[in-house]
Amino acid sequence: MSAKKILAACLYCFLILFFWAQGPLSAEEDKSSPLSLDQVVQIALKANLDVQTSNRETEAAEYAKKKSRTNFFPTLNATYQYKQNEKEIRSPYIGIITPKERYTLATSITQPLFNGFSIANQYKMSELNLDMTKANKKRVRQDVALEVTKAYFEILKAEKFFGVSKETVNQVSAQTDVVNNFYQVGMSPLNDLLESQVLLASAKQEVVFTKNDLDIARSYMNTLLRRPTSQALEIVDMLDYKPFEHGLDFCIRTALEKRVELKMADIEIELAEKDILLAKKTYYPTINLTGTYYRVGTEWDVSGGKDIGDVDTWDITAVASWDFWDWGRTSYGTREQKSRRSQAILNRSKIEDSIQFSVTQAYLQMQTSEKNITTIETAIEQAKENVRINEERYKEQVATSTDVLTAQTLLFRTMNNYYRALYDFQIAKASLYREMGQEYFE
Repeated sequence: MSAKKILAACLYCFLILFFWAQGPLSAEEDKSSPLSLDQVVQIALKANLDVQTSNRETEAAEYAKKKSRTNFFPTLNATYQYKQNEKEIRSPYIGIITPKERYTLATSITQPLFNGFSIANQYKMSELNLDMTKANKKRVRQDVALEVTKAYFEILKAEKFFGVSKETVNQVSAQTDVVNNFYQVGMSPLNDLLESQVLLASAKQEVVFTKNDLDIARSYMNTLLRRPTSQALEIVDMLDYKPFEHGLDFCIRTALEKRVELKMADIEIELAEKDILLAKKTYYPTINLTGTYYRVGTEWDVSGGKDIGDVDTWDITAVASWDFWDWGRTSYGTREQKSRRSQAILNRSKIEDSIQFSVTQAYLQMQTSEKNITTIETAIEQAKENVRINEERYKEQVATSTDVLTAQTLLFRTMNNYYRALYDFQIAKASLYREMGQEYFE
């Protein structure tokens, strides 16, 4: 066997072992598998640009916090100087030389000792800003999750409407055939046949409309997932009805505990408090401690020149400064920040009132949809029985074709109302969970 054949055989065996080791594709990897609500939400959260932006904002705030922390530490500075004179100058009295060429190295370290608590307050503000970005990130994720959840149930609703429209065509077509047979043998008038044919055409048109609505709903979901709008999309049906078990008081109480908007409002108040303290910093002195080391030489490495004076020297300096008069600048600035704090407190109360109303509104909408479900479930059974009775009566020539078609139309309209109520309930429940500060996966 040639070397090429041996190499090809080895490669073939390797590929077999590789693909065997990979195992079957997971549900997430299998593009043909229907996606669950949790899956589409997770895909959207990874792809959404607003979520990505909030992630970058949080990263920036983390770096800003680290940068603010460095203000507690001393700063180190170094300078290197070269100076050339016209000629060397020697003092005739003390024997000190001013050399023609001189190199100077100076290093200093400065440690802030006190600055009116501004460094500590600025660091605390950086922590609060980081908390604010984290809260905003959570808010953005909740909004995206809700939008995807709504789109998910809109697809399911559109699928059901499309299915009902196709079933309507089948039933009306079958009834039209019956009417046509009756007409051929003189048992039905021409207007019955024409009416059936008109309703059949209308039903076929409805199929086109509902298919278009379904395509639009899927395209919008693909947009939320940042995929091509025409990409095939199949999702898992959620037809089971699970009633909401909590009362309005529980929902409001939960919202006031968990809504990130209230947390963000609290952070705004804390930031306003820190701004007041920063405005007051000039009421206090500023104290810094600086240590400096000098070295002078006639060589580039700052050596030589024993007769040029003090080759090495150092000093330590403590500086305290205090503004005794600033024409009321500090006082006015403090009052300004106090006014902004009052504004932040009022804004929090406004947000709390808005949350209570939005929770109440979402709860009532959810209740209305829930009541519609149980009501329409009974109506469907009644509508089915009405169709059966009218079909039997028509065969016995007791009822007209119009009676049958009217009963069928009523049934399909009732079925659409049921699916609308069912998925509107799911959407309303998801909206209520969002108003309560929670995500909704069922």
